[in-house]
Amino acid sequence: MKAVVYKGPFSVAIEDVEKPTIQKPNDVIVRVTSTAICGSDLHMYEGRTAAEPGIVFGHENMGIIEECGQGVTSLTEGDRVVMPFNVACGFCRNCVEGYTGFCETVNPGFSGGAYGYVAMGPWKGGQAEYLRVPYADFNCLKLPPGNEHETDFILLADIFPTGYHGCELAQVRPGESVAVYGGGPVGLMAAYSALLRGAKQVFVVDRIPERLDKAREIGAVPVNFAEGDPVQQIKDQTDGGTDKGIDAVGYQAMSQDVDHEEPATVLNSLVQTVRPTGALGVPGLYVPADPGGPDEQSKKGMLLVSIGKLFEKGLRMGTGQCNVKRYNRHLRDMIIEGRAKPSFVVSHEVSLDEAPEAYDKFDKRVEGYTKVVLHP
Repeated sequence: MKAVVYKGPFSVAIEDVEKPTIQKPNDVIVRVTSTAICGSDLHMYEGRTAAEPGIVFGHENMGIIEECGQGVTSLTEGDRVVMPFNVACGFCRNCVEGYTGFCETVNPGFSGGAYGYVAMGPWKGGQAEYLRVPYADFNCLKLPPGNEHETDFILLADIFPTGYHGCELAQVRPGESVAVYGGGPVGLMAAYSALLRGAKQVFVVDRIPERLDKAREIGAVPVNFAEGDPVQQIKDQTDGGTDKGIDAVGYQAMSQDVDHEEPATVLNSLVQTVRPTGALGVPGLYVPADPGGPDEQSKKGMLLVSIGKLFEKGLRMGTGQCNVKRYNRHLRDMIIEGRAKPSFVVSHEVSLDEAPEAYDKFDKRVEGYTKVVLHP
């Protein structure tokens, strides 16, 4: 079968790889109909992780079940399903408590597993024609048959729940004001989720015109950090700051003049932006080691964060990757009922063969590339 294979920094290729097969009774094989390129994929694509050539990318996957293992009970061949990017067992302590992003079973020696991602277990990615899904009864979310809402449902694999997770970490409530730093796919989903949860005012901080335009389209207030200090811009439009803040950028944050990376700049800006006793949600990715970090401390995953000011203001902070199963059924039903349409963030739909070009353009943020969906 064809798949997107990592070759080295800034290089992926479409190659023929072995088609997955049923290995355990609770497996299913899914014929992939949609799979998305994620900003997290770009960390590997750019050589900013320990990823070795040969990885099949793709942790945002949906499709049609082609084959079921003998132990699968709730699914049948022909079911349309979407999978959380978290691979989870469903029975370990963390899974039972709802922390499926930190499963203790699927990735020995580490809490958490994912498809097609470095250090997240042996699970092949879904930017391919077929995908093996383990613990399928637990990991597959059934969807209505047909092809309606295809580009909405694919976002249930990661970015819609992850954006919602940012709001949950920050405990966004109706009537509150929220600052979202980062207008990429997760940032836009966080802003959208905050509005769905009843926030009265949502700011989205970025510098890329297409992202700021999309923020405006959904009813958020765009803040271009290239035009001045975003903290002051937001304070000028609020009563001294927002109630809540969300970091949807992570460790590759750039300085205000976009001249160099400042990994802690978003965290420190949020500490300044959010009013005393507020809360921060941090779904943006931070890593324990960054080979491309701008200094020796950053390369070790250690950042200079304004912890004194955070303490002084009595701010709370929640972090960690999204436990997708906490949210995906609820968000699926909102899509089905017409209450949510997250596909506004999708800018391009292309074939699997066009993935190398799509990676290049998405990485360079050109031609309006904000979110790319591949159709094998």
